[in-house]
Amino acid sequence: MPTSRGTLDWAPATDRPELLAAPVAGAVVSVPGALVAPIDADLADTAAFCAAYDVALGASANCVVVAGRRGGVTTHAAVMVLATHRADVNGVVRRHLDVRKISFAPMDEAVGLTGMEYGGITPVGLPADWPVLVDEAVVAAGEVVVGSGLRRSKLLLTGEDLLRLPGAQALALAQPSP
Repeated sequence: MPTSRGTLDWAPATDRPELLAAPVAGAVVSVPGALVAPIDADLADTAAFCAAYDVALGASANCVVVAGRRGGVTTHAAVMVLATHRADVNGVVRRHLDVRKISFAPMDEAVGLTGMEYGGITPVGLPADWPVLVDEAVVAAGEVVVGSGLRRSKLLLTGEDLLRLPGAQALALAQPSP
């Protein structure tokens, strides 16, 4: 039966900085209980990862980078939702960020601004002025698997840990996917 830890070999993240993108390695100390595990980079995408490592989809939290614009000013934010949910980016997230237009940030922009690999972006180590919007279901999930900044590893932490990150706040911003 799939669990949050699956079949992975978890270790304290602070002990394995080689498994973390540079910005994540510098910030993971703010999440003392965070664990990290190596994975096959070809299996980093959520569905493949969960199937290969027996991780529950409801314990996998995805981080998407959005870019909102108002009056020529762009605001970037991270949005955390469970793999089983869909974020209301054009409604709840757009209104919360007080922007007129919002979209998912293009891959090259997200990678360049975060210093992380696409498919491994995580809220740990993001620029301190970015809002980190965490869906309430992620907070309630307990242990969740998130990116490590690299496609070849994953972090395990709690939804509550995410709320300790700079700029983080819980919102009702997603609904279960049909």
